[in-house]
Amino acid sequence: TEDLPLYEDIAGEYGDPILIVGSGTGRVMLHLAERGYTVHGIEGERAMLERARQKLAAAPELAERVQFHPGDALTLALDLRAKVTIIPYNTLMHFHTQDAQLRLLGRIRQWTAQDGALVIDLPNAGEAYAGMDTGAVTLERTFLDPETGHLIMQQSVSELDRAEQLMRVTWIYDEVTGDGTVKRTVAPVVNRYFFLPEMQLLLRASGFHSVDAYGDFDYSPYADGSPRMILIAR
Repeated sequence: TEDLPLYEDIAGEYGDPILIVGSGTGRVMLHLAERGYTVHGIEGERAMLERARQKLAAAPELAERVQFHPGDALTLALDLRAKVTIIPYNTLMHFHTQDAQLRLLGRIRQWTAQDGALVIDLPNAGEAYAGMDTGAVTLERTFLDPETGHLIMQQSVSELDRAEQLMRVTWIYDEVTGDGTVKRTVAPVVNRYFFLPEMQLLLRASGFHSVDAYGDFDYSPYADGSPRMILIAR
């Protein structure tokens, strides 16, 4: 939730409509809708969309300000000129090739008003590159599932391909059920890391003329050791 105040700031400066590319379960969409903004969301995962719709059903007063656009952002037909477009938490990392990245950013340039802004939230790749690959299973966190009350242990195994800038992560979720048995779910994910000069070139090649970079959601300067790479392109 630490990213939400920044999105509110940008929305306050530029207005709406707002487009979320990779809207997921509606976390950012519904928060901004609660603040009175009209928000559109693109999401291709059915399970994510279903959860977002369930959340919206629980807050029917927001329905007129929220519109879902199911589908792939690379092929979806969308007639919109958003004042703010947001690619939230690590979403761009799912676009692994330069061709896909340029196609996506070019489409976002078309969907974003000329006097609007694009906000991208990415991790600082330098921090990942500084780490050592051990192949060990890492316990990320433990938490209680809000729906079942079961204890969930979230673990990961990571492998970084520094040449291809790809992080292969296997997420392991161990759920302790009511009778004490453990149900394991394994979810492999591949993420693409980006460096700042690379992102600046991609954005300018896609029609954005200026790019501001910050190291966190508090607008701190982007530098070695910054936890995030927050980009605001116009």
